[in-house]
Amino acid sequence: MNFQLTEEHLAVQAAAREFAQTELLPGVIERDEHQKFPAEQIRKMGELGFMGMMVDPKYNGGGMDTVAYVLAMEEISKVDASASVVMSVNNSLVCWGLEKYGNEEQKQKYLPRLATGEIIGAFCLSEPEAGSDATSQRTTAEDKGDYYLLNGTKNWITNGSTASVYIVIAQTNPEKGHRGINALIVERDMEGFVVGPKENKLGIRGSDTHSLMFTDVKVPKENRIGEDGFGFKFAMSTLSGGRIGIASQALGIASGAYELALKYSKERKAFGVEISKHQAIQFKLAEMATNIESARLLCLQAAFHKDTHQDYTKSGAMAKLFASKVAMDTTVEAVQIHGGYGFVKEYHVERLMRDAKITQIYEGTSEIQKIVISRELLK
Repeated sequence: MNFQLTEEHLAVQAAAREFAQTELLPGVIERDEHQKFPAEQIRKMGELGFMGMMVDPKYNGGGMDTVAYVLAMEEISKVDASASVVMSVNNSLVCWGLEKYGNEEQKQKYLPRLATGEIIGAFCLSEPEAGSDATSQRTTAEDKGDYYLLNGTKNWITNGSTASVYIVIAQTNPEKGHRGINALIVERDMEGFVVGPKENKLGIRGSDTHSLMFTDVKVPKENRIGEDGFGFKFAMSTLSGGRIGIASQALGIASGAYELALKYSKERKAFGVEISKHQAIQFKLAEMATNIESARLLCLQAAFHKDTHQDYTKSGAMAKLFASKVAMDTTVEAVQIHGGYGFVKEYHVERLMRDAKITQIYEGTSEIQKIVISRELLK
């Protein structure tokens, strides 16, 4: 066991922290209030290599490991979870899925621009009738010989209006169940593809979440990822890695709220002394710090398992389940420590509390994580 980060890891962590504090913090409250997508900030993240961290350098990626990605995700998420979810989807779901399972032509066509943030990607699995039950795909991809005819609706799609490349999961052979599902690369300008209205969300309000409608969209056969019927396996494998990204986002939200609460507790006075001198506050801080450290170790363990080519199904699910709970618990306590000021936007913690909730829902709800974990335990 070696708990020491490498010099490269520390450099990535420091770069992400500096970027978050200098580029993301200014304007983060306004972006949240007005649901403004952080376009300029995302462009800069791409230039710094945060949008394709794990992609091979031959495709313009950073060639980094998952541990570096976890460290960067935590620092970005401390300040702006809306920016970090864009980063997570592009890295974990789109770039990783294409590099792992796409053919060389697909990689050459899309990865170099995705990895630099020149364009961003979206991952389209959830539907009005198929969220946690991903096997029940109503979106259809009818085989027409040299192309698929895509029809259906996708819900809750991060980067819905800003992406240029969409990986869409659709049913081709209903009689085969989940073995009849395919993953298709859809481009923004394909005829019959319409982006629906933006969702007005509780948290991560700066990210653009939309429904997508597909009406007789012709998707060339060469845009299918993997063999016919590989789509469900592709989606589940990609989401296993995506969980590590969202666990890291939850960790960042929690540690960001904790740092604000710790700082405030040393400044705010009650009954003649700083509130950090009161045991009630000390106990809250102790519990927050312990839970955050536990979540961080789970995230790093899952990243280590992925980097060393071990099975990370269970460790990734555990990291997401626990870190998302820690994010929720910690942000609630951070608001409590701030008292009335915690309810005010300028102190940031109320936004972090709103942002935390989604980490228990997207890329597999906490209930789904428990199913995944128990299934692994009972093998």
